Amino acid sequence: MDIPDLVTRLADALRARGQLIATAESCTGGLIAGACTDLAGSSDWFERGVVSYSNAAKTELLGVPAALIDAHGAVSEPVALAMAAGVLQRSHAQRAVAVTGVAGPGGGTAAKPVGLVWLAWAARGDGGAITTRAVAQHFPGDRAAVRRATIACALQGLLDDLAAQAGT
Repeated sequence: MDIPDLVTRLADALRARGQLIATAESCTGGLIAGACTDLAGSSDWFERGVVSYSNAAKTELLGVPAALIDAHGAVSEPVALAMAAGVLQRSHAQRAVAVTGVAGPGGGTAAKPVGLVWLAWAARGDGGAITTRAVAQHFPGDRAAVRRATIACALQGLLDDLAAQAGT
């Protein structure tokens, strides 16, 4: 499915539930927020986006502990989870997605190759408790392809979470 179709489906699902989303983006540089806000009327369901490209931004804007980044690296499950929880805690949204990865063409290592992206989703429950989940993906292709695939995966993950909440 293409990105505009995913955004339209997400918008419909969020509007139906009266929910808002927030994004925390590193390797996509705001492209998820951009895809969402390309749709007219997105202010009904899109609350905010944070581009936290540098480690300092992850710490300052999202509250990701510097020690967590030092211990695991910016491209890791713990950092992705902390980014998602951090943007949700700092917003009025009920759901969030965060992405951190190596889009390339450089910057990859044997342990963290180009195309590796950690995606995390967070949800605020009725009592205010935040639940999170994360997944690692290795997307093929050049920088643009990795970023496009990351956007699609992030949006699909939000849709999957909304469907699971609805019990469908």
